[in-house]
Amino acid sequence: MKRLIIAALLCGVASLGLAQKTTTTTVTTTTINGDTTKTTKTTTNKTQITFGHMSDFKAKRDSMRHDRKPSGFNFGITFSRFDLGLTTLNDNGSFTLSPANDFLSYRSWKSSNVGFDLLQFGYRVSPNFKMYISGGFDWMLLRLRKDITIQRNAPVLTYTNDAIHYSKNRFSSTYLRIPLSFEFRTNEYSNGKRFRFIVGPEAGILLGARVKQISEENGKQKLDDDYHFAKVRYGAFTRIGYGSAGLFAKYYMNDMFENSPAQKGLKNFALGVTFGF
Repeated sequence: MKRLIIAALLCGVASLGLAQKTTTTTVTTTTINGDTTKTTKTTTNKTQITFGHMSDFKAKRDSMRHDRKPSGFNFGITFSRFDLGLTTLNDNGSFTLSPANDFLSYRSWKSSNVGFDLLQFGYRVSPNFKMYISGGFDWMLLRLRKDITIQRNAPVLTYTNDAIHYSKNRFSSTYLRIPLSFEFRTNEYSNGKRFRFIVGPEAGILLGARVKQISEENGKQKLDDDYHFAKVRYGAFTRIGYGSAGLFAKYYMNDMFENSPAQKGLKNFALGVTFGF
C-alpha cells in the first residue's frame, strides 16, 4: 500500500512539470595598481531547477476565476480526494463489539482508512454545481489488540489464539472505490478559494485482504486471502471543505463480511480529513 501511495504522489508532482532556466550573474572586480586601474569581469552561469513557472500557475488560476462557462463535460487522470482518517466498526448499531466479534477488538487511534481517486468523468451543470463519477483505491486497516491469527481459506471467518506476542497485528482490506459525487460550491472569493459540500453514494469492489504480523519469534509475516470480506460493498459519503482541504465521513451499508453468519450486522464507518478537491 505504501508503494502505491508514494507512486501516486510522484505522479501528482510530475504532473506539475519540470522547467529549467539559466540565469547569468556578472561579477566586476576592480584592481588598482599605482596609477593604473584594471577591471576584470567574470561571468558565471548558474542553472536552477524549478517546478513549473509561477506565471503559468497564475494564468491558470486567473482563467479559472473568470471562467463562467455554464456547463461542460470533463474526463481525465487525477490525484484528488486523498482521504486520511480513522475507521470504526459498528456492530448491529453499537460501537461496542458483541462477544461473537470481540476477537476483532482493535486499537481505535491506530486503525485507519486511506483512499484517493485517480480517474474522473464529470459534468458541470453550473459554476456552483457539478457531478462526477470517479475511480480510485481505498484501504481499511484494523490494528488488532489480541494475539490472534485470522485463518485463511476457512469456511467462515475464524481465528486461532497464538502463544506469541505481536508488536503489530494488522487486518486490512483493499477496495477499488467508485464514488458518484454531487458537488455544491460557492462562488470563488478574492483569494481563489471556495466552500464545497459533496455528497453521494459509493460502491467498492474487493481487490484483496491481508493479515500483517510482526513478532520476535516469526519476524514480519504477510498472509493474503479474501478473509470473507464482502466482494462488493456499497455506502454513502460526504465531504465538506474550504480550498483544497476539508473533512470526510463515509458509512458502508452492507455487512463487512459475507458467508460468515456470526458477523452479520457488522459494518464499517470512517471519519477524517481529505485533501485535493
